Amino acid sequence: MTSARAVQDANPGGRPVQVVAHRGASEDVPEHTLAAYRKAIEDGADALECDVRLTADGELVCVHDWRVNRTSNGRGAVSSLELADLAALDFGSWKGSPGEPEAPDRYDPGERSRVLTLTRLLELIHETDRRVELAIETKHPTRWAGQVEERLLEVLRRFGLDRPAPGEPSAVRVMSFSSRSLRRVQTAAPDLPTVYLMQYVLPRHRDGRLPAGVRIAGPAMRIVRANPGYVARLHRAGHRVHVWTVDRPEDVDLCVELGVDAIITNRPRQVLTQLGR
Repeated sequence: MTSARAVQDANPGGRPVQVVAHRGASEDVPEHTLAAYRKAIEDGADALECDVRLTADGELVCVHDWRVNRTSNGRGAVSSLELADLAALDFGSWKGSPGEPEAPDRYDPGERSRVLTLTRLLELIHETDRRVELAIETKHPTRWAGQVEERLLEVLRRFGLDRPAPGEPSAVRVMSFSSRSLRRVQTAAPDLPTVYLMQYVLPRHRDGRLPAGVRIAGPAMRIVRANPGYVARLHRAGHRVHVWTVDRPEDVDLCVELGVDAIITNRPRQVLTQLGR
C-alpha cells in the first residue's frame, strides 16, 4: 500500500487530511480533560473533538458516557448530577497515577482530573495562538432532548462561533448519530456545518446520500475497512468524509489513500508524524 506521507494531498482539492484529536490526546492523557486538549494542541492537532452532555443544572460538560462511572471516581448519570457534583469528582486517576512514566509531568494532575465544561474548552481554543477547529458531538438519547442543542448554540453564540467568520470556513462543526439532533442545529444555525456519524451504513445511505442538509459523513473506521469504495461514493455525492477512530498506522494509510478529509484519532502526534507533518 502507498505510504500515507506520499499521498497526504490525495483528498479532493489537494488539501492535506485534517488530524482531529479524539477527546484530546486521549491515548496519553485522560480523555476530555483540559490536559488532554492542551497536549493535543501542543502535538499539532488541526482540530479537537469532544462529546457534550447536559447536567441537571443546564451546563454542558465534556463527558462521553451517559454515566460517570468509567471515567471518574463517582457514580450516576451526568443528566442527574449538577455541575458542582461533577466538579467534586476525579476524572483523571482512572487512567493511572500522576507518577506513571507515560504521564506528562508538565501538566497539573489536579487540573487534568476536573470535569471539563464546553465553555472552558472554548476558552482554551480562544487562548491558542493558531487556528484550532472543534468538532462537537451531541450525545443522544438523553432526558434533555432538544435542550442540548439549544444550550450548545447559546454557548457557541457567546463566543461568536455559531456561524463562520466572513470569508472563512467554520471553526466549529456539530456531529451526532442522531439526525434529529443535526436537524435542530441546521434549523437554528443554518451556517454551522453538521456531521452525520455512522456505526453502520443504512440501506438508504449506501449510494452516498446523507440526511437532508448534512454535508459531512462520519463513518466508523470499520465501515471504511469493509467497504473502501464508500468514500468515493460520498465524495461523488458532494460530501466530505471524516473517519473515526483511526489509530492503527495501516488505517491511517488507507484513509489517506482513499482521500478522506479528516482523520479522528486518539493519537494525534503519531498520526501527524506518519503524515510527515
